[in-house]
Amino acid sequence: MITPLLALAPATISWSPKVALVMIVANIIAIAIGKATIKQPNVGLQLPSSSLFGGLSHGAMLGTISLGHILGMGAIQGLASRGVL
Repeated sequence: MITPLLALAPATISWSPKVALVMIVANIIAIAIGKATIKQPNVGLQLPSSSLFGGLSHGAMLGTISLGHILGMGAIQGLASRGVL
């Protein structure tokens, strides 16, 4: 009974430099979105090298990187299902 359901599950993709590049690009896009949309990006606990992270605070950086990982996960799954990765 469960065998047909397992056939519907997508195959997992193994890590490769292409997968890492997609995730890095997704995180950079998310940081750019965060810098453009967060009203007070530098309020709160500051990062050790805030100039490296665009002046974002600790909370803003966690939020943008979380968004980046969600975007990256979707992009990786989508590209893998199309056979690009």
